[in-house]
Amino acid sequence: MFEALETRLKRYDELEKLITDPKVIADSSAYQRYTKELASLRAIVGRYREYKKVSAEIAGLEEMLGKKSEDAGLAELAKDELLDLKKRLPALEKEIEDLLLEDDPDADKNIIVEIRAGTGGQEASLFAADLFRMYSKYAVGKGWSVETLSSSVSEAGGFKEIVFGVNGNGVYRKMKFESGVHRVQRVPVTEASGRIHTSTVSVAVLPEAEDVDIKIDPKDLRVDVFRSSGAGGQSVNTADSAVRITHIPSGIVVQCQDERSQLKNKNKAMKVLRARLLDKAVTEQHDKIARERKTQIGTGERSEKIRTYNYPDRRITDHRIGLTVHNLENVLEGDLEGIIMELLKQEKDLKLKEAK
Repeated sequence: MFEALETRLKRYDELEKLITDPKVIADSSAYQRYTKELASLRAIVGRYREYKKVSAEIAGLEEMLGKKSEDAGLAELAKDELLDLKKRLPALEKEIEDLLLEDDPDADKNIIVEIRAGTGGQEASLFAADLFRMYSKYAVGKGWSVETLSSSVSEAGGFKEIVFGVNGNGVYRKMKFESGVHRVQRVPVTEASGRIHTSTVSVAVLPEAEDVDIKIDPKDLRVDVFRSSGAGGQSVNTADSAVRITHIPSGIVVQCQDERSQLKNKNKAMKVLRARLLDKAVTEQHDKIARERKTQIGTGERSEKIRTYNYPDRRITDHRIGLTVHNLENVLEGDLEGIIMELLKQEKDLKLKEAK
């Protein structure tokens, strides 16, 4: 534990120097990245510094009391202070342990969310739109910003697919558990007989990759431009503004046509591509250690059914932790905090079990 803490302390000191470097200050992107990393380390470094200070004071008092003193009053005060400090030390250790358990290098990263309609046809696309609205309202309530990166609208007015970014503090930490298959059970608006249908929508939450995370060789990219088409294209059939980028080594293809500007579409597509490549690398790393680690909520597979939204019973069930709540309307209006906090608690409990 202390080796990990010393590493964080050293990095914190490095970052404090970096954000005062004129070259870094002149580079707004680097400056924001370093200040954000600094903020993510502040709590744990502050507690560790306090722990070291208390430990040093205990050692000093014990050394003093080990020597004979003619001042009995001073010795009594020193004993009282030593007792208080020794009571404080275990509390600090517990706080540091909790902070380490919650520590995630991606916790404060912005995210890219991909929502895709699955089984259920038009009804699935409508539920994809419902989920997008739910996440957007949750984000606004947290003071985060949402930016649509690409979308494909269905005939019913829902989304076949929508990709959007969410920026803010602690975004990935709160949203990471939303990846997986979301199932909805309800009577479609178009269903005359009133039968309940089951549809599915897949959600992928990707931490946004920075240049330091993923290096992309321009030679590995094929960039195609074409005219926007279909609902959602703002410059339909007027200019070659839509962009498709293929990453040849991985075969990943990203397309963006929501902006009128070809450059803006390309920048958005590159942002999504970097996130997908980072996610691919992290997934491959996870697969290597998955057999040894038991700290993950669910399997982490994109195909895993994680949650069911049952409209007739106003019920939402998260299958990974066996949580059922009966406030479906509130959750769909963005009141996700209760479910997310339960998932975070379960993750922490699993980590504590593994650490013992």
